[in-house]
This record gives sequence, C-alpha cells and structure tokens, in this order.
Amino acid sequence: MDRRFRFHALLVILICALAGPAGADPGVLVLGRISDDPQRHHGQLRPLLDYVVPRMADVGIREGRILMAPDASRMTSYLRHGRVDWVTETASTGLTLMARAGATVLLQTERDGVRRYHSVLFVRDDSPVRTVHDLRGRRIALQSPASTSAYLLPAIALLDAGVPMEILPSPADRPRADGVGYVFANTEGNIATWVLKGVVDAGAFSDVDLERMRGRDPRAAALRVVGISRSAPRALEIVRGDLDPRVRARLRQVLLEAASDPQAGPALQRFFGTTGFTVPTEGDAAALAVLAEAARRTREAIE
Repeated sequence: MDRRFRFHALLVILICALAGPAGADPGVLVLGRISDDPQRHHGQLRPLLDYVVPRMADVGIREGRILMAPDASRMTSYLRHGRVDWVTETASTGLTLMARAGATVLLQTERDGVRRYHSVLFVRDDSPVRTVHDLRGRRIALQSPASTSAYLLPAIALLDAGVPMEILPSPADRPRADGVGYVFANTEGNIATWVLKGVVDAGAFSDVDLERMRGRDPRAAALRVVGISRSAPRALEIVRGDLDPRVRARLRQVLLEAASDPQAGPALQRFFGTTGFTVPTEGDAAALAVLAEAARRTREAIE
C-alpha cells in the first residue's frame, strides 16, 4: 500500500470519526454511560431508553442510541462534541463531567428508595482506632478513583479532619506517621475482607452497602464505624450544556412521570434499581456546589 493511499484511507477514517452519527442527528437521543462492561450496562440502559423515546416524539425525537465510554476523559469528549445528550452517573463522575464538559444536572436519581447517602469509615471491632484522627500512620482500603462513596467522600472526610493521604504501592507498605496510606481493593467485598483479615487497618464505603452487608454476612458485625462523611446524591442524570431546551424539558418531564407509571416499573428496576427522580432544589444545588469544591480540593491534594 503506497503512502498516498494510506494517507487518504486515514483521512476518511478521521472524517467519519469526527462526523459520527451520534449527536449529529437532532432526532436521535443518545444516552451515555462510562463502563468497563458495556454488554451488561447496555442491558441496564436500553429498557428505559426504549420507554423514554416514544414519549418524546413531540419534540422531534424518533430514535434512541447508547454510547459507552471507557473513562471520564472519553465521555467528556463525547459531551463536548454533542455525541452524547444524557448521561447517568454517580455524583463523583457527574461532577467531573460537569466541570470538564460543561454538562448540567437534569435530575437527582433515587436508587432502591435512597436519594442521598454518605460514606462510613470503619475498622475491625478489636482495633484501637476510635476516630479518623487515629488513622494516622495506618492504611485504609478504598474501591477505585471513580467511586463516590468508596473514594471521594472518605477522602474528603479525612482531609477535612486534617489527616493527609498518600497512595501506597501495596497493602504491605506503610505510610508516613502523620498521614494515612490508601490502597485500592476494587470491590466493597474485598474492602471488608481486607479489614477483617488485618490486611489493612480500615476501609470505607457507603452506609447503604454496610447495612446490606450486615444483613447477609454475619462477619460484618465485627466492623465498627469510626467516621461518617458528608452526604451526596445517590446518582445524577446530567445532560450536555447545549442540549435543545425543548428536548431537555421533555426528558425531565418523562423521567419524573416514570416513577408513577406502572409501564416504566421494569425498565426503572433494570436502570440500576432506580425508584424515582427528583428536581434539585436550591438547597440541593448549593450542597452539590459545596461538594464539587470539596472534590476539587481533595483531588488536587491527593492525585
């Protein structure tokens, strides 16, 4: 293949990638999700999208598509270039997309009957640790940098308490005496197991997950809470900032009415256990702004 042919082939690929169908057609509503398991998440997103689209025909929507992204950077690009209209995400990732892509909150999402939740920092019951201040010189297991309840909220709580954080290469490593070292355990189950087995000194995830774990695993009774974070919305529905106002308003209306429509029940359940949506109040907006600023300071301090 000569160089001129390769150049023209590459040019065609780039033009197609930039033009792309997603977001280019005003009659298509594109729902996005950051995912490391697109097949599973597609099955969770599709039923609600199929419910929503026919109810938006009056604002010109005739088709719905799903576009996954492997990370927040890619989703930021999709939002900026109009390839994604609507994203469902946790508060942590939602705040990132709002800051980087100019996305805005459409609705707050209630999952399993929970509108807001907080993180709990816990230790094994026989630990000498009594407060978050006692975690200096010790190790804490968190989930991943994308987690709201098992990374962002506990990190904010520790830094607000004046306890500096540093990432450790492994649980076997020790932090400086004046701070807490953190490692990632990937799942809530791993976090609890590492604490119970003494691999780390403490762990953190949501109060919802702790109560659920205590209900199904007797070992969780040996976990003692030593700190509680500020609260955050359970999840957020966000839209790109330049979305047609008519489409935005109709999407909000359809989602708000879905919780009281029996036909939407199965689709909402598949949609990450959603039980309803609420319009953010002025107080909610103010609390989210405070959380966004705390998140910014925290990420600057430890990442």
